[in-house]
Amino acid sequence: MAQRFVQIADVAETLNVSARQVYGLVKSGELPAIKINNQWRVEADEVERYIERQYEATRNAVASGHIDDL
Repeated sequence: MAQRFVQIADVAETLNVSARQVYGLVKSGELPAIKINNQWRVEADEVERYIERQYEATRNAVASGHIDDL
């Protein structure tokens, strides 16, 4: 059975960004997360939904000719 929740470090590795950037996404509300025993956790499905939202934003920017807005 796959893990339901992943640690911030795992999210950072998946997105190829720093943990600080992931905390920024959590703080901004772009990436929903919960705090369990003083540690942040993100549902694996939420990470996938975040990635899909980013793909959609990119597709929309390309389609509208605003690729420089990304």
